[in-house]
This record gives sequence, structure tokens and C-alpha cells, in this order.
Amino acid sequence: MSSSPRPSLLLRALLAALMLGAAGTALAQWKWRDSGGKIQYSDLPPPPGVPEKDVLQRPPGARTPIVVRALDAAAAGSAPAAPASAPAAPSKAELEQQARQKQEQEQLAKRQKDEEKRVAEQRADNCKRATSNLRALEDGLRITRRSEAGETVFLDEKQRAEEMQRARAVMSSDCR
Repeated sequence: MSSSPRPSLLLRALLAALMLGAAGTALAQWKWRDSGGKIQYSDLPPPPGVPEKDVLQRPPGARTPIVVRALDAAAAGSAPAAPASAPAAPSKAELEQQARQKQEQEQLAKRQKDEEKRVAEQRADNCKRATSNLRALEDGLRITRRSEAGETVFLDEKQRAEEMQRARAVMSSDCR
């Protein structure tokens, strides 16, 4: 007996390969703006009257057409146009100004980053304290405070509930 695959298996594999090959061309899409300003999509190129600037998308591998213009007889005899002058190089003062602006922007970015880091550390500390405070309040420990007269006062249930609410508010804003 031979170990060759069955003909139906080969046929299926060939059919699958053909379908995959055809799928690549089905994705080729053209996109252009028509004379009315509407965006058009098609798998065919736009009509010949569509200006090149209005062709918004070509399928992969499609090339931009090269436009060849005929020269007038008068223009053919004249000298070629001078190339456009290159922009002047920035002066030393302009370069220094740009360097100063870049340095100021870097310093500003550093200050903002440092401030964000400080705020993040402060929030983490607030979160840690609020979590600890809430845990102590929920455990039912007797908590004391100093009154304005300097006396030690124990928190009653109403004050304990208010402190728990404050701790939860801090946790909801700073524990992220």
C-alpha cells in the first residue's frame, strides 16, 4: 500500500489555497471623493475624470499614475526655471532662542513630573492612614481625643460614625 494522501484531501487543500489567494484581492479597496464631495468606495479604480488629489486611498501595490505634460514651443526654447531657493539657515540668535525654549520646556516638564510624584506619594500616605484609622474605628477600640480645654474625651457612637465616614471618603478619593 502506498502512503499518499487521498485525492479528496488534496483537492480540499488546493481549493482552500485558491480561496485564500482570492481573498487578498477582494480586500483591495479604492476610496475617492466624487464631484459632489461624497466619499466613494469600490474595488475598481475611480473614473478617469476624478482628480488625483481626490483619490484618498489605493489598494496595496497600486501605483500613483505619472502625469506627462507637453511643453509649449515657446517654453521649450526658454531657459529652465531657477530652482526655488532653499530656506535660509537659522541664525545663531535663533538657534540660542530655540535651545532656551527647549530647556525651559524640559524644566517645566520635570517640575510637573516632580509635582505629580509628590501628589501621588501624598495620596498613598493619606490612603494608608485612612485605611488604618478606619480599621481601628471598625474594631471597636476606645478612641480618645483632646478637647479644646485639654481634657481627654472618648468618642461616642455618633462621633465614631462620623470619623468612619471621613475615613471612607479619604479612601475613595486617594486609594486608587
